[in-house]
Amino acid sequence: MNEKPEKLNQEIEKTEARLRQAQHKEKMLEHQIKTLNRKERTHRLCTRGAMPESHLPHPNVICQNAAPTKAETLAGIKEIVSVTADLMTKLYS
Repeated sequence: MNEKPEKLNQEIEKTEARLRQAQHKEKMLEHQIKTLNRKERTHRLCTRGAMPESHLPHPNVICQNAAPTKAETLAGIKEIVSVTADLMTKLYS
């Protein structure tokens, strides 16, 4: 009769060890998924961000458009955005 509780305790320990291993593996896989998603997003942002710049004659024009007031700066940027939107529409139509 003493053998049965010992075997059960050993089985419980083995099962708990397998559970810990499975939990650790799950955590590693979740981390891997997060890393891959982050890399994919970074790549997508870099390629899409570079696309409009490749079609603009002067890509730094938005950064150079700083005006004395916020309203003037926004007005200049809105004008540039409308020109850029027209250019993108022509290119991808």
